[in-house]
Amino acid sequence: MEVVLPVFALIALGYAAVKRKMVGDEALKGMTLFVFGLAAPALLFAGGTQPHEGSGGGALAILTASILMYGLVVVGARRIFGVTLAEAALFALACVFGNSVMMGVPIIVAAYGAPGVPPMLGILALQTMILLGLATIVTEVGLHANAPWRRVLTSSAQGILKNPVVLSVIAAFIWVTFGLPVPGVVRRTLELLGGAAPPLALFCLGGGLAGISAAAAWKETAAIVGLKLLALPLMTWGLALALGISAIDTAVAVTMAALPTGANAFILARRYATGTDRSGAAVVVSTAISILTLSALIGHFRGVLS
Repeated sequence: MEVVLPVFALIALGYAAVKRKMVGDEALKGMTLFVFGLAAPALLFAGGTQPHEGSGGGALAILTASILMYGLVVVGARRIFGVTLAEAALFALACVFGNSVMMGVPIIVAAYGAPGVPPMLGILALQTMILLGLATIVTEVGLHANAPWRRVLTSSAQGILKNPVVLSVIAAFIWVTFGLPVPGVVRRTLELLGGAAPPLALFCLGGGLAGISAAAAWKETAAIVGLKLLALPLMTWGLALALGISAIDTAVAVTMAALPTGANAFILARRYATGTDRSGAAVVVSTAISILTLSALIGHFRGVLS
């Protein structure tokens, strides 16, 4: 609780500030752009270029679980709820795509410290590229069944590669691969800039939640929340045990899998004007409930790692 409660306190402050008009829409938009465009990439690049050990097992476990879950949910949503392929694609994304930047980064850093950053970097890069790309392609196919597949792939790749978080992780990987040094002044600047990311990201998340309604189809929302907060972490944990990966990789992978539905799932749904209420409700409800599930998981893993 000592890790998770401050996180949710900052989210609540952001929510209250926007609700009470202490922070306007333009100010919130500016802070959010700062987090995604500068602070978070600086934090991730600085962490990624630090000497570290990492097997990549955590990323493999969560990505495998996410893809399996995504496919099962697409099929299940169409059969159970009778939705279209495009709706099912975005429904499934809400079940597997967590709030990795705004909640994942500050929670992993606070809970596991520097050892948790390397496995988190791999997860962030692969999840963003593969899951958002997969959801975009399936949604495009559902909405435009006759669209040329090359156009669908190209537009999806362009959108993902313009993501500054993805670019910062790729840049850090290239930097380390070629053994390039990071001058002390540059590293200190990146660390100072990146230090603003965790608290400001949480504040912006709370502000963003103030504009999302939780009043949506409760059965569908409940299904998303249950799959995201319980089923996906359990699948990831099982795969991590089967793969025999390290304790820290397992802790980070399962914690990242247990994050509430990410705002990107809602943003993508709004972009396609498909299932927006459902995705928005999932973001709000899963964020509220995750205070309990994340507290339990982090408490367990910190005990294992100590």
